[in-house]
Amino acid sequence: MIADFHFIRPWLLLLLLLPVVILWLASRSGDVRSQWRGMIAPHLLDGLVVGGSPGSKIRPSWLLAAILVAGIVAASGPTCQREPPPFVEDTAPLVIAVDLSQTMDAIDVTPSRIERAKLKIKDILDARQGARSAIVAYAGSAHLVLPPTEDVALLESYSDALATRIMPKTGKDTGAALTLADDLLEKEESTGTILLLTDGVEETATNAIKSSTNGIVILGVGTSVGGPVKTPDGGFVSDASGSRLFPKLDVARLEEIGKETGADVATVTDDDSDVRWIAERVRSNFAQKQAKDGDRWRDLGWWLILPLTVAMAFSFRKGWVVRTSAVLLAIHMFSPDSARADGLMDMWLTHDQQGRIAFERGEFDAAAGRFADPMWRGIALYRAGKFQEAVDAFASVDTAESWYDQGNSLLHLGKFDEAVAAYGKALENRKNWGEAIANLAVAQQLLEAQKEKHEEQPEQPSEAPDSVQVDDKGKQGKEGTINVAEQTSEMWMKNINVSPADLMARKFSIEAGRNSQ
Repeated sequence: MIADFHFIRPWLLLLLLLPVVILWLASRSGDVRSQWRGMIAPHLLDGLVVGGSPGSKIRPSWLLAAILVAGIVAASGPTCQREPPPFVEDTAPLVIAVDLSQTMDAIDVTPSRIERAKLKIKDILDARQGARSAIVAYAGSAHLVLPPTEDVALLESYSDALATRIMPKTGKDTGAALTLADDLLEKEESTGTILLLTDGVEETATNAIKSSTNGIVILGVGTSVGGPVKTPDGGFVSDASGSRLFPKLDVARLEEIGKETGADVATVTDDDSDVRWIAERVRSNFAQKQAKDGDRWRDLGWWLILPLTVAMAFSFRKGWVVRTSAVLLAIHMFSPDSARADGLMDMWLTHDQQGRIAFERGEFDAAAGRFADPMWRGIALYRAGKFQEAVDAFASVDTAESWYDQGNSLLHLGKFDEAVAAYGKALENRKNWGEAIANLAVAQQLLEAQKEKHEEQPEQPSEAPDSVQVDDKGKQGKEGTINVAEQTSEMWMKNINVSPADLMARKFSIEAGRNSQ
């Protein structure tokens, strides 16, 4: 931990030169004899100088220097340990990869493996309100059901429609599912977790699990005893020998894969303990990755608040405020001219007073930056030629003068119609205002000239040459040719006339056909 000690904002440590300067200036200002030695004879100076009271040994300059040192060190952010980012529970992304191979229809868990997996998905999504989740379905091929989204209702709608029958290819390709999930999380630009809801992982998927840059969580669905696989018509699936297919969940193999790859492995439970376990893994995976690769360090500077508070308490002692102010004044006197001037002006003049001084000097940009009054700031911007910014400043005041000044600025911007409206508002607030009437007339003339210029310019043809336009009013629909090859699989998701299961079946079939070409 000591080896990791550093400052989050080390450049602020350069300010430690300031306490040194304060002590040096205080030592110079405290030597009264050196200040008067050139004006008063030495034999008279000793009798005229009155020594300080031998009371406190703590000098205001020392206290001020100590306060500055502690404050600068605290602001620099001393740290030696990382911290997890805030809102980890809400921001940790999750991709749920659901195994839809044929064996997921086994009924060794009620009502079936796939139905139990769908119930777990609902519980997981309910526990992740506000977090981004995605769903991937896989069997012999992997397909995107929904990209990362916070819409729990949409996720639940499509997860409820998952079924083994919608998959275009039989078998089990966990590696393809992991690749698709990794791509989704890469687009999210955030490290996340991939949850595999499956009744088994094939040998060839081990390397894919190892190579994934995201956390892998495997939740085995099924029992080691196994159960028959039901068909949609209520029968049972048979193997090649004619015997009833009776797949078992190889828990030992899943645990072996977990040890070999570092993935977290568990089996489905009847209560929500597995859901809580998954949520914990999602948070820890995200936090560990952020702690390893991120730049969030725990800022320990706030521990210096206590000594700073104690030191500041001394400033209430009699005479210390005056002495400290004298030290600060000495700093101003020895600082560069611009810094000294700004500091002294802030001490004695308001921002509007400072702006007025800059305005009278012709420094309109500087005056605009100083003025707090919006009207004066707008006038300074107008004089500086920043007419749009001047309009914005004037717009915060609803007076005749404000509308008049807005009209003047809008004239410079060439917005004659807005200028006419502004002068009109000024005359509504101040009747028979001569200057506003005169400027309104000018704005109206310029607006008319602008309109005449636009009318004299020939209009650009809106249609291409030789184009044919057909007015088919009264007819319904359009006749045309649609290139089916241009239809993407995502277009099928927009069709609301069929069930989500049929949508996914069609979408997956198109994707599988495209990939096989």
